[in-house]
Amino acid sequence: MKAKLHQPVHESYKRHRREMMWQIVLPVVFAALLFVALIVLINIATFNQDGDVGRWAAISTIWIVIPIMVAGVILLALLVALVYLMKRLLGITPTYTGLAQDYVHLASSYIKRGTEMAVKPVLFLDGIGASVRAFFGRK
Repeated sequence: MKAKLHQPVHESYKRHRREMMWQIVLPVVFAALLFVALIVLINIATFNQDGDVGRWAAISTIWIVIPIMVAGVILLALLVALVYLMKRLLGITPTYTGLAQDYVHLASSYIKRGTEMAVKPVLFLDGIGASVRAFFGRK
């Protein structure tokens, strides 16, 4: 029981298919053909009788290393910026972290006092109940 899905046949779909062919598939095919032609040309130039394999190897190494070096410089700049920002931040934070620590300590003392005040009536009533049970001998 498979449902049949009909392909759309309206004009915009047909135009989309044509544009996809001209704007996506054709440039990718041309780029692939260009790369294959470039590879063949380099092989012919390199492996001819008077081709200089060492020079082509050096050129290939340069083209492989250039993107890695650019990424390394960008990463180095990012790390330098982060180190500089951390230095600035660590120059500022001890003052404010000390204040924050004082406020947290003050808040914790208020919270402890509040919880003790909330529990005190319950403990008092439990103590009275325990005293009454002990007086009458019930456990």
